[in-house]
Amino acid sequence: MAKNKLLLLFVRNPELGKVKTRLAATVGPEVALEVYLHLLRHTRQVTEGLPVDKLVYYVGGVNKDDIWPNDIYEKREQISGDLGQRMQAAFAAAFLEGYTSVVIIGSDCLQLTPEIIRRAYQELETHDVVIGPALDGGYYLIGMNCLYPQLFQDKRWSTEHVFPDTLEDVKRMRLSYALLPSLSDVDHAEDLDEEMLGNLGL
Repeated sequence: MAKNKLLLLFVRNPELGKVKTRLAATVGPEVALEVYLHLLRHTRQVTEGLPVDKLVYYVGGVNKDDIWPNDIYEKREQISGDLGQRMQAAFAAAFLEGYTSVVIIGSDCLQLTPEIIRRAYQELETHDVVIGPALDGGYYLIGMNCLYPQLFQDKRWSTEHVFPDTLEDVKRMRLSYALLPSLSDVDHAEDLDEEMLGNLGL
């Protein structure tokens, strides 16, 4: 993969009471923090070997001494605003810096694999947009070859409407698109499987 490809990772600093708040409402903030740390480690494992540039965007300040190696991941802070405004700004900056194939992921998907991310870049060779739908109605990945601001505007974030509304915009704009496998995000207690609970000692 050429150096014109960039992977954006949107994360939060793992602070007690500030991550996985929907999950914490059921299992408590301590367990929610452990779950989030597990998700971060998984996301690093999935992404660190990919032959693309990688940029971690933080909410709440950049931590140079965390699990993301500084020689592999560039680090920046997200702008203020809703999720759509923050993603749009990250994509806009990437294209201004000369990248021509940009993909963004979060850190909520234990089913994400390096192969799926590689496939996203492959799909962008022949499509305008690639989306990885989440089973809750959102998406765990979106990628594009140039900025389409409409895909990040007027969305009901953190609802089951995000993916269908985004896909409707893609079709209305007559963009070519590819869909990746539908995967599950970890946002609620019912999203925790037995293997993950075992890994956490729960």
